[in-house]
Amino acid sequence: MRIPRRAESTDRATLTNTFVAAGSFAAMLHSTDHQILYGRRGAGKTHALLYLADLVDRTGDVAVYLDLRTIGTAGGLYADSTVDAAVRGTHLLVDTLEAIHEELLAAAVETDIADAEGLLHALDALADSATAVRVVGQVEHETRMGAGGEVSHGVEVAPSAVKLSLGAKRTATQESRLRRTGTEEHHVVFGPLSRALRAITRSLGQSRLWLLLDEWSSIPLDLQPLLADLLRRSVLPTAGITVKIAAIERRSRFRAPSPSGDHIGIEVGADAASAVSLDDIMIFDSSRTRAQEFFAQLFHNHAGSRLTTMIPDPPPDPECYVAETFRGIAFSELVRAAEGVPRDAINIAALAAQHAHDEPISVREVRLAARDWYLRDKQTAISGNEPAHRLLRKLVDEVVGKRRSRTFLLDQIGGARHTMIEELYDARLLHVLKRGLSDSKHPGTLYDGFAIDYGCYVSLLLSGDTKAKPRARGTWLTSPKGVPRDGFTLANEAIDLGTLGS
Repeated sequence: MRIPRRAESTDRATLTNTFVAAGSFAAMLHSTDHQILYGRRGAGKTHALLYLADLVDRTGDVAVYLDLRTIGTAGGLYADSTVDAAVRGTHLLVDTLEAIHEELLAAAVETDIADAEGLLHALDALADSATAVRVVGQVEHETRMGAGGEVSHGVEVAPSAVKLSLGAKRTATQESRLRRTGTEEHHVVFGPLSRALRAITRSLGQSRLWLLLDEWSSIPLDLQPLLADLLRRSVLPTAGITVKIAAIERRSRFRAPSPSGDHIGIEVGADAASAVSLDDIMIFDSSRTRAQEFFAQLFHNHAGSRLTTMIPDPPPDPECYVAETFRGIAFSELVRAAEGVPRDAINIAALAAQHAHDEPISVREVRLAARDWYLRDKQTAISGNEPAHRLLRKLVDEVVGKRRSRTFLLDQIGGARHTMIEELYDARLLHVLKRGLSDSKHPGTLYDGFAIDYGCYVSLLLSGDTKAKPRARGTWLTSPKGVPRDGFTLANEAIDLGTLGS
């Protein structure tokens, strides 16, 4: 119950110690290629970036981690659709550059930089290029001219002579004034900005600068291509800089067409070398063993440091931890309920621990916790979206009710990209188990294999639970029954959304 739910609320050392990489993800993440890291809420994007920041700092590189939710000016400027997108986008670029400036300034003061003085000069250049302004409005040029003169005369009498004097003086004046009326606007010029960034990387010597941008999807959708274009024009081409961006795929827009027929933003696969999906990495297919190993390690890493201060002999490894914490197949049921999402697993386990009190967690307590978490978090995600809610009900009726299954197939083109399917997937109410399945009878059609979220049918499992008593810790007289089956059969599992019902 004391495991932190969110990575940003945890110190870097703890994040490093608790990080669990699935497969080769850690090596992929630590590559110097520019990457976009996709993942739904709770998949571990923030944890991965903060782990990477600590890792590169310890290897002598410089990491700049930015939470884009905290970037910006007051007053809701970015979300104000009445303000021109170019104006809002330029403010966003400036605010992001200023945040990078602040982080690098802190690094120059607190860490050992190869050329600290050179870095400070480069940061001055970065600040100048980021805060340049220009006046946009009317320009008036006014010139005033004038002329004048005077004439004087007089008679001077002296003992020896009489003098007559006559004088004339003429003056001319000219006044010119230039007046501008308008408003000051930020103006970003990519040339000076790129030169400042190159000076920064030179000052770092052999160290590499890692720019880690988290919560990309918190930026308004119409402004995302503008910020991406700044990265493409100035940051991505600079040698010695690696950019990693964490985003929710369906809520991200890295590229948009421009009026000239070109595009602004980042072209994934070209400007950014690759896009990595944590959702795909966390697909364990039919290998429940790998999934259980991953989550056992995750829970042991999180709980191990706390248990050493609470009990004299804490479990030494993940297997012992699971054996002492869960009864029978309760842990495998927790893994099934988590559907590959670490944050969901942690929250369900915490709720199950509340139900279990001081006893090991049973299957029923996992199911009660999964139901509570579904009602508390997942169902509310689509509570205001009636079409998505209606489609989910029909899918549950068809797949779980009629087919006695939890899995189904959708055509990649027509079904899997359906807007409502994407929204249900984004809300973690549907989960992709396999991609690109083909049918020998129709090889040109590819399917994605989906699973209904555990919380959608857990109430049926609770109503059918047996009242078996535990024989001893870790064993049960009977196994839970009624769990919908897994697996895909192309002949009868594919669903046509058009015929599912209006």
